[in-house]
Amino acid sequence: MNDLFSLKGRVALVTGSTRGLGWSMARGLAAAGAHVIVNEREAAVAEAKAGELSAESFAASPEAFDTTDAAASKRAIDNIVGRHGRLDILVNNAGIAHRQVLEEVSDEDWERIIAQNLTSCFRLSRLVAPVMKKQRWGRIIMTSSVMALIPRPTVSVYAATKGGLVSLTRALAAELGPHGITCNALAPGYIATELSAALQNNPDFDSYIRKRTPAGRWGEPDELAGPAVFLASDAASYVNGHLLVVDGGMSTTL
Repeated sequence: MNDLFSLKGRVALVTGSTRGLGWSMARGLAAAGAHVIVNEREAAVAEAKAGELSAESFAASPEAFDTTDAAASKRAIDNIVGRHGRLDILVNNAGIAHRQVLEEVSDEDWERIIAQNLTSCFRLSRLVAPVMKKQRWGRIIMTSSVMALIPRPTVSVYAATKGGLVSLTRALAAELGPHGITCNALAPGYIATELSAALQNNPDFDSYIRKRTPAGRWGEPDELAGPAVFLASDAASYVNGHLLVVDGGMSTTL
């Protein structure tokens, strides 16, 4: 049974994987046996975090590039395939949060967040598709958000991008499924990362999340590792076009 979840021999690129949810998913995939490509814009940061995985006897290497840069993204995929001869798993995780009331959101804000949270995921998926088609095996995983299902005030642009990822996931599942490629998405709820520190430190908001969530707490970043490994593994071979919500039950309650 454990072999169903093994990623031994697989090569996985996790974008935005030097901190937060990306780091937890990268460590999870590495622990399951994958060679993980650690991504960050800054080369020194990517190298350091890949070194941390190597120090734990996991297989890892860095690939520093800006996922919003089309030319850099193509070079990165070419580099990875050139070094490893394959690319089995793409986790489109790099993204940015944005909280602002609607009338204060500028066109530039909208375009910047769309470029990072949605366009980059489309582009990288397009780049890896020919590689995965040739292999007749591939896994594309999007990091969406519970905000795609139950948004709150001040997150209009962010929610739109995460909802767009859900639709993109389903469309790619339909198109790439016949080639042995699955595409699924994760929808994390409120997770205790450094990016959500301001919200955690707000007593009123912290209390609201704890009361609103059946689990009665914030999620931990490592709780995304298992779902990511599942969707990347043979255990999820017949799971395609699915949105796996990891929110402690928040989206199931009024």
